[in-house]
Amino acid sequence: MLRILALCALLIAPFAGLAPAVAQPTKPTVSGDGENAIRNRKNAWTVGVASGQLEGLYPRFAAEIAKVLDDGDNLRVLPFLAYGAASNVEDLLYLRGVDVAFTQSDVLEYYKTQLKVSNLQNRISYLMRLYTTEVHILAGPDIKTMEDLRGKKVSFGPPGNSAALTGPIIFQRLNIPIEQLLIDHSAGLEQLRKGEISAIVRVVGKPVDYFTKISAGSGLHFVPISGNKMFDDIYAFGELTNDDYPTLIPKGEAVDTVAVPTVLAVFNWPRNSDRYARLQKFTETLFAKWDRFQQPPFHPKWREVNLAADVPGWNRSPLAVAALKNLAPGSDAADQKSFDTFMATAQGGKATSPADREKLFRDFMAWKARQNAR
Repeated sequence: MLRILALCALLIAPFAGLAPAVAQPTKPTVSGDGENAIRNRKNAWTVGVASGQLEGLYPRFAAEIAKVLDDGDNLRVLPFLAYGAASNVEDLLYLRGVDVAFTQSDVLEYYKTQLKVSNLQNRISYLMRLYTTEVHILAGPDIKTMEDLRGKKVSFGPPGNSAALTGPIIFQRLNIPIEQLLIDHSAGLEQLRKGEISAIVRVVGKPVDYFTKISAGSGLHFVPISGNKMFDDIYAFGELTNDDYPTLIPKGEAVDTVAVPTVLAVFNWPRNSDRYARLQKFTETLFAKWDRFQQPPFHPKWREVNLAADVPGWNRSPLAVAALKNLAPGSDAADQKSFDTFMATAQGGKATSPADREKLFRDFMAWKARQNAR
């Protein structure tokens, strides 16, 4: 606790004199009369966001962004259901009207190694790193380790979803060849129960009803992912516990896994273009209203986000860099930026692992919430 209190004192001081200075983007030209004027006005400040499938968190987060940022014709966020992390990047690159997309930190490696697409860092960038989602590998009683899946049938869910992106990377890095299947999540679970496949993989924030509804005594269980150190460059440490899945994990036990950071990605529109202006306004408003996301009824995983956190292998959008500089002192967002500054200069210059940084950040934000409650 003394360490957290000292950390907090050092965080606030350097930013006491800062004041926000938001540069207003140039509004797209609206012209015409009658219905043309209405059409042009309603389209002038729209921003398209590719989310995901209904059972995941992407649509929930996209809907909450739209709710907070909504300003009628001055800014309207249009989320739409999409196929998932891998497919969302394709939508961001090629689908008309898409400016923002939810995806994951390993999508660049997936596109490079699996799809042979290069130069993505110069075409897309990120606004922020969001919550992490855990890799769940569910198998039958005959599978005890990842090695036991060698040569077996493993389903990664439907094409384009998060597991279809992350699963191949994990098995490739572990050098465990498998028979990869892309089966709908519900059908995959049924085939696993019948013994027609050996495992299913899902990448989703714990706990999720898909697994909590599995009854005790089903014979199904989670397979731990060993060799976590080989994933440190793109993933974080994850853990599944009895509190998360009481019917699948015995009390007092935990299953090691990896956690995949979610990324809010944007297309790098040319500066001074119409789409750039829309994205600039979206970014500035998102950062300026960040404190709204920290309170109920918004999803609690918003409170895990450190706006200043880096995403290895990615370039941060210049729009996000500018928005970070304009954070109001005393806000939760400013505290997040302060935390990163503190970590860069504290502890005698000793390096801190990403997992330790995230734990310290959560401790700090929990302490701050208790102080505010008092």
